[in-house]
Amino acid sequence: MPRMIVTRWWWIRHAPVTGTEGRIYGRRDVDCDLSNDAALRLLAARLPDDAVWIATPLARTQRTAAAIATRITAADRPPPAAPLIEAAFIEQDFGDWQGRSYREIDAAAHRFWLAPAATAPPGGESFATVMARVGTALAARAALHAGRDIVAVAHGGSIRAAVAHALGLAPEAALALSVDTLSLTRLDHIAGPGAGQDWRVAQLNWPAA
Repeated sequence: MPRMIVTRWWWIRHAPVTGTEGRIYGRRDVDCDLSNDAALRLLAARLPDDAVWIATPLARTQRTAAAIATRITAADRPPPAAPLIEAAFIEQDFGDWQGRSYREIDAAAHRFWLAPAATAPPGGESFATVMARVGTALAARAALHAGRDIVAVAHGGSIRAAVAHALGLAPEAALALSVDTLSLTRLDHIAGPGAGQDWRVAQLNWPAA
């Protein structure tokens, strides 16, 4: 008889960024502040052993993953696997606006603020596009790592997209979700007989400190 398979996703938003001076950073490879030891230790304590770890191509997710892994091994637990790099979970591309302040783009952004989910910044991508690429990668990774725990250190935009995919939310509704830095969001993918919905949200934006 086919059995029910549960794949648990543990989404963590990277540590707070530094050095942006109020400018839009998007996919810029900016630094992050890993000084909040209490939050990192709390996250480490919540995460399961023997998980698949995933980060994005941007250093702030990889550095956050490494900092959490250090706290796990310091607690005499098995060291986490090196993170796989998943480009589809990268932050939204804000194109020509990256590196500019909101004040500088205010006039040009009028149409974007009216329909932020469907409108792409010049040379960038819309949030609807982010949802599409994240949803495709979620399905592929859930199939590849079926039945495993997956720790994914990613970005506010990609985590919102993952939750929206799980709940079947429209892109505009997904933008109302809060995803704080160093927060934990748990999604379960459920496959098999009697599973009902494919996805369940177990935890949303749990604060680490």
